[in-house]
Amino acid sequence: MKENVFVPAAEIERQKAIAAELKASGGGRVWIRTFGCQQNEADSEKLLGICGLCGYTPVGEAAQADLVIINTCAIREHAELRALSGAGQLKKLKADRPDLLVAVCGCMVEQEHRRAQLFASYPYVDFLFGTDRLHLLPELLLRAKREKKRFAVTASQPGGDFGVISEGMPVRRTSAYRAWLPVMYGCNNFCTYCVVPFVRGRERSRDTETILREARELIESGCHDITLLGQNVNSYAGDTDFPGLMRKILELPGDFWLRFMTSHPKDASGDLVEAMRESDKAARHFHLPVQSGSDRILARMNRRYTASEYLEKVAYIRERLPDAAITSDVICGFPGETEADFEQTVELVGRAGFDMLYTFVYSPRVGSAAAKMEGQIPHEEKVRRFERLSAFQNERAAAINASYVGKTLRVLSDGEENGIYSGRCSQNKIVTFDRAVAPGSFAQVEITGAQAYALSGVVRE
Repeated sequence: MKENVFVPAAEIERQKAIAAELKASGGGRVWIRTFGCQQNEADSEKLLGICGLCGYTPVGEAAQADLVIINTCAIREHAELRALSGAGQLKKLKADRPDLLVAVCGCMVEQEHRRAQLFASYPYVDFLFGTDRLHLLPELLLRAKREKKRFAVTASQPGGDFGVISEGMPVRRTSAYRAWLPVMYGCNNFCTYCVVPFVRGRERSRDTETILREARELIESGCHDITLLGQNVNSYAGDTDFPGLMRKILELPGDFWLRFMTSHPKDASGDLVEAMRESDKAARHFHLPVQSGSDRILARMNRRYTASEYLEKVAYIRERLPDAAITSDVICGFPGETEADFEQTVELVGRAGFDMLYTFVYSPRVGSAAAKMEGQIPHEEKVRRFERLSAFQNERAAAINASYVGKTLRVLSDGEENGIYSGRCSQNKIVTFDRAVAPGSFAQVEITGAQAYALSGVVRE
């Protein structure tokens, strides 16, 4: 495992001094558009915090901004194309306002072919920066303003080592009552379909006491729903392991739920399940991506577990946490997947009884081992399998949710949108209800209706 590399405190103070200089010069307005996973959302909250130090206030659209940042994802081609389209929409804005600064950051930027594409085809993008260079934003902004030249700062350049963990920069959270709390970065698993180790680097963990301090501050500020983030949270290796970290946070005083994502099935331990079982504050939701029900395909994916081993873990969770919702991911049309392999996946989905299944059409990623494999599946066939599995899962999800009718659940309200009052329960299911409950407040909701991916009910005093 790669040793932790923390940004020296002196470097953080240097960046803060540059930020103060930018703020004194007038600052401006910033708009950030985020693509991708929860880690990208957490990164954007950190970027907003750093922009605040530099004197930039957030605005609701690019046309109002002096600085636009596109935070990108590389997990699937569709996400990359959406990010490129988002950057492309800024062409006219930049032509009308040449002083507008446009930056692109995140996972996509760590790929050499995408950097080349951005420099060649998007001349209105001023600078690029990678996933472990967020703390350098003040310096990058100053450089862009002074040099008026395009540049990129990524981990693949000399000096970039994918080991940087920066602490001490502010975070501007988009919610007062829900929070992402990163605990580790990177991944060592090298699943053959995935580029995360190449764009996020190897595993490195934040200091346990730093995480505890941040969790305590969140709880004391009124946060009721905290999600611990990591590409594989089970690999957390600070002063304790991940179940130990969970226990330490769950012991903190306050009324909150603690969640986590994402778990790799090979590393999801019985001790983690027990840590959840010991506290009502541990949200009853386990996201455990299976990806395939075929042992042959799982081996080609380098997942390092079998379908039966996966189902044994699901059975253990069901036994020890009978009220827990279990969700998963499946890739349809992985290279070499036969119809028999796909049928094994359908069978596993039926046996596991997932509350929700995130189903994806396989997307070749440049640099991944799977992109070079023989047996690439035609797109039409991948879509057919996707649609069949989705319909199969929808029926089962509807039946599972129907079992909640008549129960009363504790729900954390998200307030009202378009005349609909909604929130989420401990199992992370969307719940709509009949009357206003202040956002960030808990309510007891009696469930009176169920759909495949939502529950509905009435608020009880």
